[in-house]
Amino acid sequence: MARIPRSLVRLLDQSLHEGERVLWQGRPHAWADLKMASVTWWLGVPWLAMTGLARFMGWIDEATFPLFMVGVAIMAIPIIHFIRDLQTLFVITNRRALILRAAWTEKKTTVDSTYYERMDKELEILAISGNVGHLNFASRISTSNPDADLTGRYGFRCVKNVDKVRDLLAGAIAKYA
Repeated sequence: MARIPRSLVRLLDQSLHEGERVLWQGRPHAWADLKMASVTWWLGVPWLAMTGLARFMGWIDEATFPLFMVGVAIMAIPIIHFIRDLQTLFVITNRRALILRAAWTEKKTTVDSTYYERMDKELEILAISGNVGHLNFASRISTSNPDADLTGRYGFRCVKNVDKVRDLLAGAIAKYA
């Protein structure tokens, strides 16, 4: 397992309540998420090529820079996902599940927690590849939340050994809820 950044460890320590114990912690599988998001490169590369061709042929002039920047933004999406995953920590405690994010500055940190009582009865796995998948444990969450899908299912995204994590969370819910 990769080293957890000090900012995430500090954020975890600050987020735990008195008597709360960590049962498991892990990070998103950043390479799997990068591979999923890299589909946008199928749009970004042709976009940049067409922008370059249009500029070379003289079809566009003042619009070159904005069109180029749109292409660069499309190409940056997977890299942004990768960096965000490196700054994320998933935690299961004896009371709740936490998703911690530490950004470049302390002011941008986020802590999302879901207590066992608010979790769905059935924990859902959406397989990605091999033993990596999404573990959904709550529903009816705002789709603007980065850890919710388009239907409002919420949980750990791109988690390694997803079956084992689901079993551990189900056991913790049965024991502590």
